[in-house]
Amino acid sequence: MKILPISQYQNSKSQKTQASKPIIANSYSGNSYNKSVYAPRNLSIAFNGYFGDRQPVAKLYRLTGGEQTPEHDNWTDEHIYEKGYKKWVNALPNETLKRTPTEIIDSIMTLTGQTQFPKYVSTPNIGGDTWGRRANYIEINPRLIAKYDNGVVSDGLLNTMKLLTLIPPSSENFANCIILSQLYPSFYGDGTTHDETLYHINLHNGISKNLTARGLDYKMGDDEQVKAFNDLAHLMGFKTGIRMPISEGQLKVRGRNFSWQRDEQAYIDSCAWAIELGFDAIYFDSAKHVVDMNGYCGIGQVPNAGQMAYILNKIKEQTGRTDLSFIGEKCGDNPAFKTMGFTAGTEWGNPDDIEYIKYECRKQIGSETYAAGPDVSNDNDYGTKSFETRLKRIHSCLFGYDNPKDKLPSFMQINDILPLSPYINTHKVMEQTVQMNGSNAWTECERHLDGVFRLDENARNYTENAYRIFGDALYD
Repeated sequence: MKILPISQYQNSKSQKTQASKPIIANSYSGNSYNKSVYAPRNLSIAFNGYFGDRQPVAKLYRLTGGEQTPEHDNWTDEHIYEKGYKKWVNALPNETLKRTPTEIIDSIMTLTGQTQFPKYVSTPNIGGDTWGRRANYIEINPRLIAKYDNGVVSDGLLNTMKLLTLIPPSSENFANCIILSQLYPSFYGDGTTHDETLYHINLHNGISKNLTARGLDYKMGDDEQVKAFNDLAHLMGFKTGIRMPISEGQLKVRGRNFSWQRDEQAYIDSCAWAIELGFDAIYFDSAKHVVDMNGYCGIGQVPNAGQMAYILNKIKEQTGRTDLSFIGEKCGDNPAFKTMGFTAGTEWGNPDDIEYIKYECRKQIGSETYAAGPDVSNDNDYGTKSFETRLKRIHSCLFGYDNPKDKLPSFMQINDILPLSPYINTHKVMEQTVQMNGSNAWTECERHLDGVFRLDENARNYTENAYRIFGDALYD
């Protein structure tokens, strides 16, 4: 099989994939809504679903040098980690990241036993509509592992697809959900090494160029690339989601300042469009502050409880999906979060003590649609936790219950499975593109991929210990 470099992808006309119609935004006052206040000048774009190729994985495969059907991947056989009938890859992350898109699709097809590209890929059914109440959420920053080339940052989705093969799949009882820390562009420098904080996003301005492949421009739509990622993740047995800020000053709409009073519908549409591209969950940054402003570090207003409830309900209504998970950052066991429609809260309970997590689990048994659970680490992780602490926390998150059906949700970062280089930390890479230890290591793709993750023996032993914990939880 001939593998083409990304600069030589075959030509293929991408279908027009966005349709829109005007919808008048809804105003709010306190916890009530008045749909007749705004005049037509406040119209906003509403997305009407995914209109791209119905088999985006097959299209991506052909455009990156593959044939009509996937090939069995012998490399995957040589690096397989198996627990019962669940399989994933145990290999150095830099080696995996340097594989071609075609090779990684072959790897995923091999892991999942596929000999043909499925005509339709549905989200895995693990726990029905309330799956998110017990899920493990694993956040990945695509910009961190993207391709760096002469100041251009791209291919974040392709490289995240590669990492999927290194993550333990969902168990029989609860889903592992991959959360992308970015889908939409940031305010400044998107797609370049001058890109700034991922906590600021520009809505209704397409997909971030940090994620999409420049070599696929005009051949495969950005939305098709996103849908291909979700299809591959779903084939692997993962749920998927995105991070969304809610602070008014951290949002724009096509470059202009965002207002919750004016742009509520634009926000809802952005969330709904992500769901139409195949995501199953949305992680709302700063969601705790909808009801408690103590410790607030965001910029500008956040929606009130009534408005947040309306937003979550409208996302389900517009997408027609009742199985979505809405995760609220630092949302605890306050019943207000359940009333608003959240599914899971994070950073609740002490994961250093499994008995404490079991205690919290027993307290929340009565709630079938919402629970608050512990973090292994979050986006404020500075990389200072020891391997021993991280392993203990993973064990508490995966086994902190008396009965698996009562398990609390958990939240973690990719570095809780694949440790990052000691020169970088999670919070720093959320705030800016990384320059490793002040050098230019990130300007060259090969050096970048070698520098992102720890590759020493201690790190590899840690990952295998994490795999064992996840493996033990698969059939518990």
